[in-house]
Amino acid sequence: MPTALTWQSIALRLLLTTLCAGVLGFDRDERGRSAGLRTNLLVGLAACLAMIQANWLMNSNGKPENSFVVMDTLRLPLGILSGIGFIGAGAILRCRGELTEGVTTAATIWFVTVMGLCFGGGQLGLGVAGFALGFGVLTGLKKVEMQMARQHSGTLRVTVPSVGPKQDEIASLLIRGGVSLAQSSLAYDSAPTANRVYGWKVRWKAEYEDTNPPRAIQELASHPSILKFEFTR
Repeated sequence: MPTALTWQSIALRLLLTTLCAGVLGFDRDERGRSAGLRTNLLVGLAACLAMIQANWLMNSNGKPENSFVVMDTLRLPLGILSGIGFIGAGAILRCRGELTEGVTTAATIWFVTVMGLCFGGGQLGLGVAGFALGFGVLTGLKKVEMQMARQHSGTLRVTVPSVGPKQDEIASLLIRGGVSLAQSSLAYDSAPTANRVYGWKVRWKAEYEDTNPPRAIQELASHPSILKFEFTR
């Protein structure tokens, strides 16, 4: 870490942090993510300024003869990394059904923090290389991820009359259609109808952002013996 600071080197570090964090933040904003341009800029600049300050205080490191206090300037960026966990946790604690959202956003915030520490500490080449790799991961791998099939999950409840199909018959229909079942349940409506209510946790594989239920569930919804059909994701 270069300890001799000039205003030109400080300006260069802040400029590179602004450019790289801004590009990553703009990309997140363009994709409609929660931590966008301003969040990533503030996080990156805060990390950069903290590292510049630690760099600045490096020359005053040590313990005077008449003091028991020892200054450890590296505790400042360490505190920044610890504190950024609260922002990351706030981004992660958003769930949609069984799917936890915001993990990539939190990882981006943490990455921008480390990148800002690199620029603030004067490791400009390392910071630029990290930015290039991070930007490639966020943009390039997203296209690959979108082409991958992933597991979707939901909850299915069907109501049938007492003379309607049995639970194992409906389950066999779904399994043949590529739907796996778990946590099955059976309940009975009150008399005099005595209808039966079957329930399952269902899972199936489909494209990454496919919001349609699998074909087997669509066919089940139009089955003439089904009195009531409920499907939630």
